[in-house]
Amino acid sequence: MMPAYKAPLRDFDFVLNELIKVQEILPSLPGYQEASQDIFSSYLEAAAQFCENELAPLNRQADEEGCQFDAATKSVTTPVGFKAAYKQYCELGFPALDCDPAFGGQGMPKSLAFPVMEMQCAANVAWSMYPGLSHGAYSAIHAHGTDEQKATYLPHLVDGSWTGTMCLTEPHCGTDLGLLKSKAEPNGDGSYTITGTKIFISAGEHDLSDNIIHLVLARLPDAPKDVKGISLFIVPKFHQDRSRNSVYCGSLEHKMGIKANATAVINLDGAKGWLIGEPNKGLACMFTMMNAARLGCGMQGLGIGEASYQGALAYARERLQMRALTGPKFPEKAADPIIVHPDVRRMLLTQKAYTEAGRALSALLALQLDIEDKHPDADARQDAADLVALLTPVAKAFMTDNGYHAANLGMQVFGGHGFIREWGMEQLVRDCRISQIYEGTNGIQAIDLLGRKVLMDQGAKLRKFSKQIHKFCQANEGNAQLAEFVGPLSKLLKEVGDITMGVGMAAMQDRDAAGAAATDYLRLVGHLTYAWLWACMAEVAYAKLETGADAFYQAKITTARFYYAKLLPEVEALKVSIKSGAQPLMALEDEHFAF
Repeated sequence: MMPAYKAPLRDFDFVLNELIKVQEILPSLPGYQEASQDIFSSYLEAAAQFCENELAPLNRQADEEGCQFDAATKSVTTPVGFKAAYKQYCELGFPALDCDPAFGGQGMPKSLAFPVMEMQCAANVAWSMYPGLSHGAYSAIHAHGTDEQKATYLPHLVDGSWTGTMCLTEPHCGTDLGLLKSKAEPNGDGSYTITGTKIFISAGEHDLSDNIIHLVLARLPDAPKDVKGISLFIVPKFHQDRSRNSVYCGSLEHKMGIKANATAVINLDGAKGWLIGEPNKGLACMFTMMNAARLGCGMQGLGIGEASYQGALAYARERLQMRALTGPKFPEKAADPIIVHPDVRRMLLTQKAYTEAGRALSALLALQLDIEDKHPDADARQDAADLVALLTPVAKAFMTDNGYHAANLGMQVFGGHGFIREWGMEQLVRDCRISQIYEGTNGIQAIDLLGRKVLMDQGAKLRKFSKQIHKFCQANEGNAQLAEFVGPLSKLLKEVGDITMGVGMAAMQDRDAAGAAATDYLRLVGHLTYAWLWACMAEVAYAKLETGADAFYQAKITTARFYYAKLLPEVEALKVSIKSGAQPLMALEDEHFAF
C-alpha cells in the first residue's frame, strides 16, 4: 500500500518564516497583528493532523466508491466517511480560517490558508473541492453582494453549514461564456426566474451541508450579446423558509478522476434567484471566484505532486532491484534499493524540485494577496495586485503541468505496481489530470498571461516582476556561492524580456503569433519564476549553513543545483519554439489534417 501522507511542516516553516519572512510583513497589515509564528504553527499542526488522520485514509476507498446519484430523489450521497470528515472540519473552524470576522470568520491571512489548502489537496483532493468551492462563493458574495445578501449567506458559508458552487459551463459552451443560453426573467419583486442547464459543476449536489448556494451566470431579457450581456445570480438549493428551489441535479458525470467529488449536471427549471452585482456585469463578479479557483487548481497540482513524491520516495528506499552501477551499496541485501539508480533519482529529484518551488510560489502569492487586501499604502496594494494578476495563470498552468508530470513520475518509480489501483499512485495521476483542464484550460491560461497580462499593458506588470529578479541578481552579483545561480538567472531574465518584445512586435503584424507562442511563453516565465525562487532558497540555505544548521539546508542547495542543471535547460527549446512563430502551426490546410 502507498505510504501514509505526512504534511511537510518543516518545509512550510522554511518557506513562510525563512524565505518570504511573513512575520516581518504581516504585523504591519491591519487585522493581522495576532497572526504570529506560534499561531501559524498551531493551525498548521492541527490541519496536518486532520489531513493525515481523517482525509488521507479516505482517499483510495472513496475513489473506488465514488458518489452515488439517486435519480428518484435527485440527490447525491458522498463516499463513506466524507460527511463525518466535513463535520469535523467545520467543528475545527477551518471554513472560517481566512474569512471576515464580521460574518463569523477568524480573519487569518491567506499566507496561512494556502498551506492548509495544499495539505487538503495532497491528502484527498476530491474531498478538498467541497470546502474549496464554498470559499470561492464566499469570496464572490463578500466582494459583490449587497449588505442583505452578505448577512443572509456569508455566516452560513463561513461556518460551513452551507456550501457553494460556481455554475458557468453549459453543454454547448465552455470557455466561451458569451455563448451561454441560461435565462433570467425578472419577477417584479427583486427576484428572478432562472432557466437553463449547467454542466461540470463541481460539488454541485451532495449530502455534506444543509444548503448549497449556486452562483449562476445567466442572461437578462434584451441583454447585450456575448460576454457583455451576462449577469450573476445567487440561486440557493433551499430558500430561507426551507422550501425547495427548482434547481436540481440531473446526473453525475462519469469521470477519469476525482470520482469522490460530485461533478453534476444542474438543471434550473424556473428556479428563483437574486442578482448579485450590476446587471450585465456578472462575468466581472464571477472572476473573483474564478481567480481564486485558478489558484486553487495550482494548489491541487502542488498537493498531488507532494503526495506522489512521498509515495515514490518511500517505495524507492524499500524496493530492491539490481545493483548500483558503481557496485553494491547494500551488499548484505539481495539487491540494492532502487533509489541508488540514477534514473530513479532523476524522477524523484524532478518531483522534489517542482514541488518545493511550487510551494514557494504559492506562499509568495498568498502573501501578495494579504498585502493587496490589507496594506495601508495604495501603491503597495497595487504592486501586490499586479504581481498576483501576472502570476495567477503561471500558478494555475505551470503548477498543474508540473504536478501532473510529478504524479506520472511517481507512478513510474513504482514500475508495474504503479499501474495497480491498490497502491494509490495511478489515482494521483487521474485526479491531477483535470487540474490542467478546468477553470480555463492551461492553453487559455497561456493566452491570458501573454495577451492580457503582458502585451495588453505593454509589459508593465512583467517589468515590475523583472525588477524584483534583477534586484536579487544585482545584490548577489559578487556572491561566489550563488554565482552558479545568479549568472544563468540574469541571462534568462534578459532573454525573457527580448522574447517578449519580439512576440509583441510579431503579434502587431499577425495576431496568431501570440497564440502560437503562448503555451511555450508561459512555461518560459514559469521557469524564470522557479529559477528565481530556487536561487532565493539557495541564498537562505547558504546563510543557515554558515551557522552550523542541519542537512535540510544542504538539501535545498543540492536540489537548486539539480533544477538549474536538469530542468531549467528546457528553456533553450522553448526559446527556439517561440521564435519559430505561427507559420509551422497555421500552414497546414484544414482539409489536410486527415485524408
